Parts: sequence; structure tokens; C-alpha cells
Amino acid sequence: MSEKNREGKRTARERLAVEREKQKTAEKRRRSLIVGASVLCVLGLAAVIGVIAANSGGDGTESDSAGPVVAPSGALGKDGLAIPVGKESAKSTLTVWEDFRCPACKAFEQAYSPTIHELTEAGQLKVEYHLVTLIDNGLGGTGSRTAANAAACAQDAGKFAAYHDVLFENQPPESDDTLADDGKLIELAGKVDGLDTPAFRTCVEDGTHNSWVAKSHEAFQKGGFSGTPTVLLDGKNIYQDRSMTPAKLKQMVEEANKGR
Repeated sequence: MSEKNREGKRTARERLAVEREKQKTAEKRRRSLIVGASVLCVLGLAAVIGVIAANSGGDGTESDSAGPVVAPSGALGKDGLAIPVGKESAKSTLTVWEDFRCPACKAFEQAYSPTIHELTEAGQLKVEYHLVTLIDNGLGGTGSRTAANAAACAQDAGKFAAYHDVLFENQPPESDDTLADDGKLIELAGKVDGLDTPAFRTCVEDGTHNSWVAKSHEAFQKGGFSGTPTVLLDGKNIYQDRSMTPAKLKQMVEEANKGR
């Protein structure tokens, strides 16, 4: 082999090594951001819950959530609290507990949703979403509940997955209760083809699924989970794994499918 060819191969290997190091650094930074957001979401709430409890008898949602529990169309599991996305025949199940006001949940979606979409569309994974009101209960307001109700209304229309993504893409700052506004939720529905219908608007404005949202949050509390997002793959909490990445999740799902 000529000296020129050897030099060319060595240069190519060096470029590849540099590129791999860049990818590792970027992935570490992304994981740090997600973990940091999770810690802030949980710890930030812990810091203010005492103050809110001392100044208020509650979050003001109990009277609005006292009606009959109306589960959204197609909801699964005990009391119909899980909204399914993906093919029922998929062998692996990802269970996700989320709050539409929670910044850590948005960070999770930004990092993992492309991989989750890829796996669900390939029939390798199905997702069961559970909606909670952790931020409402900690910071006050009703945006978590109102957005969750609207998402359930979108499920009635067969548009949950798309609307779920829109809500996180347009999430306001954690302390901003913008999602409590029915008008804002209906405006965001305009970003999903065919969702903004009279039936959807009525469902949102009437709070049709408010009691269901309260029941879902109650299940979250009884589950003993520490914060949102809580992400379980086939029952195992994977979001607590600091080495977890979208690529690792994909590998875990693919390996689980091979063994079944």
C-alpha cells in the first residue's frame, strides 16, 4: 500500500473519530438537559407546594371535577385511564405519565418522540399515555387539567397523537397558565387537520373529561411515582436510567421483539 493511501485512510479514521466524539458530547448534553429538567420539575414543585397549601384551601378544581367520569373513546386499562397509540399487536408497551404544563415532559418529548413515532409506526411499540395535573396542584391554575381534557376530546375525534404533540410543541412557561384558556386550546386544535369541529369545541368548553382527568391523577398518586414524566417500558421504569437515550430505547424495544 502506498504512503499516500495509508495517509488517506488514517485521515478518514481521524475524521470518523472526531465525528463520533461530537455525537457522544451532543448526546451527553441532551441527556443532561432532560435529567436537569426532570429534577427542576419535581424539586421546583416541592419548593412551592408548601406556600400554596398555606395560602389556599386547594387548587380550585375539585368542584369542576366532581361530575361523572367519562373516559375518552378507546381508552384502555382499569377505569379506562390509558390512551393508546400504536398497533394493538405491538409486543412492547411504553407507559408514559405526563403533564402538559411540565417542562421536563416537553424535554422528554423533544428528545424521544421521533424514536417513539418510528417504533409505533413500525408496529414494534405501543404507547399508553396517562395524563396528570401535577403542575396545577403545585403551582395553582387549571392548565394541566384543561389541556388534558382537550387531549381526551382529541382522542374522541381520533386525533390524540397529533394534538398531544402540538400541545407540547406550544407549551407555555411552567408558571404561565395559558393552557387553562379554552380558546387557546381550540386555537391549537387548528394545527391538527380535521380536529377543530363543533363536537371538539363543545367537549373542551364543557370539560367533558374533567372527572376522568382527576381520576387519572389519582391513579398517578396511588402509583407512588415521584414526578413527571414517568416512563415505563413493559413495566420497568426506564426514565430513571441516566444512561437512557432514544437510541438505547430503540435497541431495547428491538431486542425485546426478537425474544418474543
